[in-house]
Order: sequence, then C-alpha cells, then structure tokens
Amino acid sequence: MSIAVVGLDGLARCPWGLSAPDYVAYHDEEWGRPVRDDRGLYERMCLEAFQSGLSWLTILRKRAGFRAAFAGFDPERVAAFGPADEARLMADAGIVRNRAKIQATIANARAALDLPGGLGAFLWRFADPDAPAPKTTADVPAITPASTAMAKELKKNGFRFVGPTTAYALMQACGLVDDHLTGCHRRGAYR
Repeated sequence: MSIAVVGLDGLARCPWGLSAPDYVAYHDEEWGRPVRDDRGLYERMCLEAFQSGLSWLTILRKRAGFRAAFAGFDPERVAAFGPADEARLMADAGIVRNRAKIQATIANARAALDLPGGLGAFLWRFADPDAPAPKTTADVPAITPASTAMAKELKKNGFRFVGPTTAYALMQACGLVDDHLTGCHRRGAYR
C-alpha cells in the first residue's frame, strides 16, 4: 500500500506522480484538473483508449504526435477522416498504430458530434465529486458504478474502446472524480 510521497521539491504527490519526470508535470498540472470542453474531453478519451494495454508514459511521450495526427483532436475534423486518413495514421510512427483504436477514434468523433448538448454535458453527468478520498493506492478503484454506467451509455451512443476501466481513467484524468491521495498537494485543489 503506497501513500503520498514527498518529492525532492518538498511536495507530497501520489507515488506514480514521482515515478518518471514526465509524470511530475502531468500529475501536478493536468491529472484531476476539471476538463469541461468537448475537444479537451474528446482528446483525453482518445488517449485513454490508446493507452489500454500500454503504459500511460508511452502515450504521454507520443502526445504531440497524436495531436498532429488527429488534427488537434478537433472532433469535426476527425469525424471527416476517411480511408486515406486511416492509412496515413497506420503509417505514422509518432502514434500507437493500432487499427481498432484508430477506427475507434474516428468513430468516437462522429459519436461525440451526435450527442445532444455535447460531450462535456454528457460526461459530466457521471461526475462524483463526493467520492471518498483515497488514503493509499490500494484505495483507488479501477472501475466504479459511475464508470460502468458511463461506459454503457457511451457504447449505447456509438462510442468504442470505452469500457468501465477506460471510463474511470477518463473520470480521474478530467476531474470528474478526485483520486489524488490524502496528503497529496493536489488533493482538493480543483474544488
């Protein structure tokens, strides 16, 4: 069971937030910060789907490549992608070249555009701001009833690669739930 760990800068962080230099900035500046705009949520959803089965560090290090390949994660532009774009993406070493995940990213852009009220309004219905504060990493769930419900609703609306675990990772990353550990300097920072 890991608790918040004090780094060389004197700040306590979730242990994973100190495991690699790239993680420090991500942990401190992004993870858990509320994202409400459709483009930002679409980007995070896509990156979480690409991360499935891989290290998040791999995705973070390829993030600029993903943004370039997927038109800055503009759902309207990605929704217009066709077979030539899919072939281009499969040849792009700057991203994870997984055909199913690439196709899901395109399909999810189309599905996001079809949501009444937009992706932000849709996803934030599942927010759980009153979830108990985890004291250790063992207290952080992989899925919750809310993430299971979110995944079910996303799939019903045409989204792909959004199972309950991916949905929960999205909730954590975008501030729908605060899973910074008790004692972490970011815990409650965005309330």
